Amino acid sequence: MGHGDGRGRITSSPGADDSGTRILHVDMDAFYAAVEILDDPSLRGLPLIIGAPDGRSVVSSASYEARRYGVRAAMPVSQALRLCPSARIVPPHFPRYQEVSRRVMVIFESFTPLVEPLSVDEAFLDVQGVRRLWGSPGRIAHLVRERVREEVGITCSVGVAATKHVAKMASTLAKPDGMLIVPAADTLDFLAPRPVRAMWGVGPKAAEALESRGIRTIGDIREASSDALDRAVGAALGARIRQLARGEDAREVETTRVEKSVGHEETFDEDITDRVFLRAELLRLADRVAARLRRAEWETATVSIKIRFHDFSTVTRSVTLPESTDVGQRIGEAAQSLFDQLDRRDPVRLVGVRAEKLRPAGGGMIALWDDDADWRRVEGAVDTAAARFGSASITRARHLGRGEGRGAPRHPRAHGIE
Repeated sequence: MGHGDGRGRITSSPGADDSGTRILHVDMDAFYAAVEILDDPSLRGLPLIIGAPDGRSVVSSASYEARRYGVRAAMPVSQALRLCPSARIVPPHFPRYQEVSRRVMVIFESFTPLVEPLSVDEAFLDVQGVRRLWGSPGRIAHLVRERVREEVGITCSVGVAATKHVAKMASTLAKPDGMLIVPAADTLDFLAPRPVRAMWGVGPKAAEALESRGIRTIGDIREASSDALDRAVGAALGARIRQLARGEDAREVETTRVEKSVGHEETFDEDITDRVFLRAELLRLADRVAARLRRAEWETATVSIKIRFHDFSTVTRSVTLPESTDVGQRIGEAAQSLFDQLDRRDPVRLVGVRAEKLRPAGGGMIALWDDDADWRRVEGAVDTAAARFGSASITRARHLGRGEGRGAPRHPRAHGIE
């Protein structure tokens, strides 16, 4: 696979064979950095780090010039500056990125109605049904890249293949500003030499488990026994990667995304050791999560927490609730219980609460009585006040006065319904 910095880039020549393909994976090149350069051309060619200008924040994105020094997203800014001391730090402007993303998605939808956004900077397109209008998949990929460059002013890379998995791998290899076409007949040959880490859905731990057993390439997966794969990564993932290694991926482009989770997290100015404060913070975040669930008319069946310690090590824990809920008190109690079960007592720099396995509100069995009835009335009143006077107009008494001193959040982050 590519190195994330443009080295090892592979592209297809104009008019390359695209027989048997139908899926495009389009990925903007260093999107946040590209938007910043779009708004300030003097930044072009410089190593850029998109993040807050202090050592406690993390890198949101980086230009290719910075990536060549080893800078990566989610890396602490302090570490990134040690790797690339000459880097220019640019604070992120997320509303602007969303605005540019919407313009890009409109271009995609002008080619085909079958567009599946994966994030603000990437999407799948199924172009099988629009060939008579626009031409072959390779031709459409060329037109997409051309229009994004001319109409938005940034570049993208495109993978063209018969399946979503191969198209996504191909776009990564083509970065930056390239296109790679994998005709259906060449799928197995394309996959065989690629490292297992290049597979979509194989994380670092799964890759290490495979590599420790001598399974280093996708070709090795095809040759490994089912028992060996299952022992390495478990039966479910083992079965899945066996299919992908054979080029089998039946996933369609989904134009309507199914909501999966919603969460909030906070990074503190100073590392926190006060567990009473941390438990209160988890409850505050749970209230924010629950409010968003109610607005979207969803309930959660699973609550998870994320705790990042002073040394940047991170743990997550989750629990399935007896009944799905959109009540902040119930979500908060679950989050606090998960936190109380942690053995570690060292300082904490970030906490997060996430609602997972969402389902439509009211979709479960109707109970004879509602243990949360009082809390529902209270939180309903909070929703009404927030809608009328703003979200900052009302809060739990225990949260009054926070925002100064040790508990001041450094970077509030909202993770939308996904």
